[in-house]
Amino acid sequence: MDRETLRLALVVGGLVLAVLLGFGLGRLNPPANPAGAAPPDATSAAGDHSHAPGTGAHSHDGATVTQGGGDGATGLSISSAGYTLVPSGPALTAGRAGELRFQIRDDARRAVTRFAVVHDKPMHVIVVRRDLTGYRHLHPTMSADGTWSVPLPPSAPGAWRMYADFTAVADDGRQVATVLGADLSVPGGYAPRPLPAPATSATVDGFTAAYTGTPEVGRSAPLRFRVTGAGGAAAPLEPYLGAYGHLVALREGDLGYLHVHPEPVRDGDAVTFWLTAPGPGRYRMFLDFQVGGVVRTAAFTLTVA
Repeated sequence: MDRETLRLALVVGGLVLAVLLGFGLGRLNPPANPAGAAPPDATSAAGDHSHAPGTGAHSHDGATVTQGGGDGATGLSISSAGYTLVPSGPALTAGRAGELRFQIRDDARRAVTRFAVVHDKPMHVIVVRRDLTGYRHLHPTMSADGTWSVPLPPSAPGAWRMYADFTAVADDGRQVATVLGADLSVPGGYAPRPLPAPATSATVDGFTAAYTGTPEVGRSAPLRFRVTGAGGAAAPLEPYLGAYGHLVALREGDLGYLHVHPEPVRDGDAVTFWLTAPGPGRYRMFLDFQVGGVVRTAAFTLTVA
């Protein structure tokens, strides 16, 4: 091989080696934050309908919404996003009124005392029995040391679950909307009730609530609820906590939590919610609505294929 041919072979070989090394290093060291990628376990609330699974129209005025489950369901953990739910209330007794007490603590174990007001309240608490009966939507009050408390009506024996739904304000002013969950126990014989059959309407105190729409896994879909009174006339819904309705869905089994707020403008006499099912299965939906100053809750069983 002459000198010119040898030099050409060395140049070509060097170029091939450089390309191969660059490709390998690129695979070993991918970009730290690819364009458009969201940080793990967090999503920013948006004004359209490309919400994270389960959040629907659940916006928090620009706060970061922290998810508790990998598929979008929240409330599956007692700690998330640097916050921990710490129950401290007295033991509950079956058939007797009780009290729920707890604190939200940060990653330095300090009690959190700064919360943003979301839908007229700084803290929303949901309590439900594990068989998805006994649903309560409560609004506790906070003492100066950061302890929240709220009376509990008499409860049936069994395993219960509480959810603290809040938006904490960090020292730097950043707002993080989080749902934390913890188990509660009411001693006594637990006889779980079977979940009612799926239905698109429910009656409570003479009012009938019905919805149209089909939730889908991983895709936001509208559910339109209408509440009617005697004779089928539209019920005169009143704003409750800043909206004409509140919808909570709980997944059978792990009790994954979905809190979905409605569109701010009603569609005629209907209230529209955008719901994304995080996975197939059966869910129990609870719709809170207010008429004549009284809040009522209609419950529905939903099967998502």
